[in-house]
Amino acid sequence: MEGALTARDRVGIQDFVLLDETTEAAFLTNLKKRFSKDLIYTYVGTLIVSVNPYKELDIYSKKQMDTYMGVNFFELPPHIYALADNAYHTMLTEFNNHFILISGESGAGKTEASKKILQYYAVSCPSTTLLNTVRDKMLMSNPVLEAFGNAKTLKNDNSSRFGKYMDIQFNSEGDAVGGHILNYLLEKSRVVHQNHGERNFHIFYQLVEGGTDDLLRQLGLERGVQHYNYLTQGECAIVSSINDRNDWKTVKNALQVINFDEINTNHLFGIVASVLHLGNIQFDSDSKGHALLNDNTELHWLLGVDVQNLQEGLTFRKIEAKKDQVLTPFTTDHAIYARDALSKAIYGHTFTWLVNRINESMENKVRVFDLFAFFSSFEQFCINYCNEKLQQLFIQLTLKAEQDEYEAENIEWEPVQFFNNKIICDLVEEKHRGIISILDEECLRPGDATDLTFLERLEDKMGNHPHFVTHKLADKMTRKTLERGDFRLLHYAGEVTYCVVGFLDKNNDLLYRNIKDLMCQSKNAIVKECFSTMDPDSRKRPETVATQFKSSLLKLTEILMAKEAWYIRCLKSNESKQPGQFDEALIRHQVKYLGLMEHLRVRRAGFAYRRKFDVFLKRYKPLCPATWPHWRGEPADGVEVLVQHLGYLPHEYKMGRTKIFIRHPRTLYATEDAYEKCKHELGECKSNVKKKLHNLFYLIFTSSATKIETCWRGVQARKEKEKRAWAVKVIKKFIKGYMTRGEAKSTDNSEYLAFVRQSYLNRLKEKLPKTVLDKTTWLTPPVVLQETSEILRKLHYRLMVRKYVRGITPQKKAQLQLKATASSIFKGQKDSYPQSVAQPFLDTRIINMRVLQMIRNEHIKYSVPVIKYDRNGFKPRPRQLILTQTAAYVIEEAKIKQRVLYTSLKGISVSNLTDGIIVFHIACEDPKQKGDLVMQCDHLFEFLTKLSVIAKKQNAIQVVKGSIKIEIQAGKESAVDFTTGQEPMVYKAKNGHLMVVTELPRL
Repeated sequence: MEGALTARDRVGIQDFVLLDETTEAAFLTNLKKRFSKDLIYTYVGTLIVSVNPYKELDIYSKKQMDTYMGVNFFELPPHIYALADNAYHTMLTEFNNHFILISGESGAGKTEASKKILQYYAVSCPSTTLLNTVRDKMLMSNPVLEAFGNAKTLKNDNSSRFGKYMDIQFNSEGDAVGGHILNYLLEKSRVVHQNHGERNFHIFYQLVEGGTDDLLRQLGLERGVQHYNYLTQGECAIVSSINDRNDWKTVKNALQVINFDEINTNHLFGIVASVLHLGNIQFDSDSKGHALLNDNTELHWLLGVDVQNLQEGLTFRKIEAKKDQVLTPFTTDHAIYARDALSKAIYGHTFTWLVNRINESMENKVRVFDLFAFFSSFEQFCINYCNEKLQQLFIQLTLKAEQDEYEAENIEWEPVQFFNNKIICDLVEEKHRGIISILDEECLRPGDATDLTFLERLEDKMGNHPHFVTHKLADKMTRKTLERGDFRLLHYAGEVTYCVVGFLDKNNDLLYRNIKDLMCQSKNAIVKECFSTMDPDSRKRPETVATQFKSSLLKLTEILMAKEAWYIRCLKSNESKQPGQFDEALIRHQVKYLGLMEHLRVRRAGFAYRRKFDVFLKRYKPLCPATWPHWRGEPADGVEVLVQHLGYLPHEYKMGRTKIFIRHPRTLYATEDAYEKCKHELGECKSNVKKKLHNLFYLIFTSSATKIETCWRGVQARKEKEKRAWAVKVIKKFIKGYMTRGEAKSTDNSEYLAFVRQSYLNRLKEKLPKTVLDKTTWLTPPVVLQETSEILRKLHYRLMVRKYVRGITPQKKAQLQLKATASSIFKGQKDSYPQSVAQPFLDTRIINMRVLQMIRNEHIKYSVPVIKYDRNGFKPRPRQLILTQTAAYVIEEAKIKQRVLYTSLKGISVSNLTDGIIVFHIACEDPKQKGDLVMQCDHLFEFLTKLSVIAKKQNAIQVVKGSIKIEIQAGKESAVDFTTGQEPMVYKAKNGHLMVVTELPRL
């Protein structure tokens, strides 16, 4: 309201409570003035009146949201964000539940208002992973619910055809932790019938126009709405403001966000397709007038149920007489009724299932209640009944809040005249006498009950009621405006005429039992789940639609009565949905229909303004010398002094216990004008004082800065002097210690020597040798640490050796032992030895099975491929040499060519070059016995090392320089000569010796 006072001269009055005249004319004038400047929100106290501008306004940005976060309700211009923010913070402060009631005609902007509130909470609430998930699911549930629950009507291209009550659930810290949606009274009749200029629910058109070719083929559908009876009755399938293809993509994406898996999504679209197929079923009549279904092609696409059973269910009714079942054929009209009843039941149950699934994905409290509007007879009756109940609730809550405040403040309550619509609520809902009870009785009555007999019962029961009239009961003038099948109710917002045609059918909404049982056998999981929840054995007649709606409404009012209310009243600016047009007659009707004048009168109740004493005093204390700049006493006393100084007359205000109440807006305006003038004068005075103070402070600060700078420089100079004196002392001591470092430890050199030790140990720690073989990187120690350094070096190497030894496996140990043996024999003796050190010893044992059988008892130890040179002619022969425990065998494939016992092996000779020639010197006592054995082996070091270990012939291996003499046989000698050349060769020389040429060593 403070914001309204400041801005009142700009565009109208921001809060209707501040109107001088609380008349309907003044109300509409103010509303029109603000609407002309695109100011679509106006307050009535904490209630928001919203006028649909039918165009985009730049008032819903993130910047706007930030502006209204945590701000006092009346501090800024009216906005839906202000209401949402204050409802949220009041809930946290008072630890109670709140609801926001959004109401208005179709097309007034209720759905958009609920979206804006959800978007605001998504941005303003503390951001958590859970909140982001709930936010996404809550926001993305809107496109899904709109697709399945909204439709184009004559008054709105996106009209909600169901009521929804939406919970956002908060914890005590204000974090959103879940959501819940309660739906009621879906307009199922729209599935099978639409008025001219209207459409079926959006999802049907989205599927047919936006679904992929593959999906349509799977569902048995064709592209184009003209193929389906349920989509063409309104003759307006194409609407310029609706893009069904784009909306289809949005719905598909939304289903993914709210965790619908592919299976459920396919079942859901299968149900939508099945309803379209049902609508295309046509019935003929036989000679007796019974319904026939000649073409059952469409039945094959229906929910995975047996075609024959479904055809029977649509053309026959099953009647149970004791234990017998009798099939009674339908007439064509009955068959069409059964078909349409099935379509409505399937779609209605599916919509409820859809809402439940969305709730499951959001549930882990500000509440948003979006009131919808119907314009077909039976549904209009239901929703107008809902409006009556909510108006009754609205007046009760508003009156109660005002009366409670007046009572708490000890202010006398002045009764407010308003229309009490309890008489109308009773007319509709009273047990045994209300319209709903009479409608239910007529639906249950045996015999030929019709809509007209229902009208007759109404005339009999309530013919004298002041708010009920029919053609029969009306006077001559009124009778001209009523058809014979109409009745009229005088609602609080005015007269409404209802046509009774369809009341009984829509209220019954019955589905034959045999069709219900058939749906329980459906292969579509959603349909099966929906129909299986009904009790199949129950013989109790289900509740009628009106009774269900009445029960839901009573529960809803109980819920709302237990919560704090916030209101948004949405108004249509014109019927043609054109921006900038203000239809005053239409607005006047809605103002009356929504009870805004009653709310304003209740809110005013004699006083236009009320504020707590401390808030009022804080704002207006500059207007009185006694309260400015500070009032030291009680706020109530300060307010009394202030208003006396301002000249308030006794009848213009009242002092409550904690608040001041001001009766007329003009009194408040005068006070506000005086405040604005005073504020301007105070501003000028403040500016002059600031200039003088600024000059004075400048001089003080300049002088102080000079003194502080002088003192600081002195402190810094003294610190620098002390630092230099300390440095000189340290340096002198270090130099003296260096000069006396070779002397015995004394006070002069003890610190220097400690420094030297520490420095050397720190450097040594960073440069310790990493391997046992590293003998060169040990740091040279200073003289004072030579003995210590040597001890540390030995300890370090011993530690490295211990670590290395502990890490050796048994296999590696055996290798190292063999390598050590090889080293003792060949190190420094044979040129090719250094290159072999890094190569591991490998057993190349590949032995023929027959040979294994022949020598298996001698324990084979090793085998290696060799080239044996004949004693006569030195021809090379590939052979295999096998070492056993007792002898060496020369093998040719599977034959043993020679066996050399270790005891007959006199010695083994190799050259000092890089060749692989090995000579076995064998004792030849018999002239016929073979002589020495000459071989070439690529694994010379490994072979001879293994032989020396197995035969214990380490000392028998000789490394020879020059030639090796060999004994071909007893008494006959030759030799193996060795030389170097460009390429390695082995051949018989002219002198009859075996010549071995080895490659020159590489540099």
